[in-house]
Amino acid sequence: MGVITANTIQTEDTFLKPNWIKEEEILEQLNTILPKYKIEFCKIGLIESESVLKSVIKTLKSHHPEIKIIWDPIISASSGFDFHQSFSKEILKELFLITPNLNEIEAFGSQKKEVKEIGLELSSLCHVYLKGGHSKENKGKDYLFIKEGKLYPFNSKKGTYFPKHGSGCIFSSALTASLAKNKSLIKSCLIAKDYVSKALKSNKSLLAYHS
Repeated sequence: MGVITANTIQTEDTFLKPNWIKEEEILEQLNTILPKYKIEFCKIGLIESESVLKSVIKTLKSHHPEIKIIWDPIISASSGFDFHQSFSKEILKELFLITPNLNEIEAFGSQKKEVKEIGLELSSLCHVYLKGGHSKENKGKDYLFIKEGKLYPFNSKKGTYFPKHGSGCIFSSALTASLAKNKSLIKSCLIAKDYVSKALKSNKSLLAYHS
């Protein structure tokens, strides 16, 4: 099931603007789907504001209190368009997992802190999967911060990788799909990382082939 939050005007290397769907229309879409289907996992991506995000979460949980919400907190498009500057930490209490990259995780904490320190801090509120594709030192090394305080590293397999438009969205969608198929969180992270790795290897263009 899909609910539209924005109609974006873009190509793989140019982003002109997002045409945001009105909050009431987003909620109308949700209130049409949720009474009919049992939704156990939901992935949220691009969304206009934190207030809209809160309304979406409230609506999801009003229909399915046990729903597990995965949020990919998109700060900017890979083609350079900025959507947000920062987010409050309080919203994380309502989520199961967030999947920020190195730039996005800094939007939740002081930039004076190391990103691992921010990840550990945020994992007291929800699980955190930190994507390391932008790292200069350990490019492609990810970290899962479990809410119980454990840290799991995920290394990339050797190979030639090419930048791809929307790789973060691909990852969070694959992760959510695996969770919905009753895979554990650790297993789902492994499956999603393998899936996005194949997409990054698939060709030299900014558009991924999926297999």
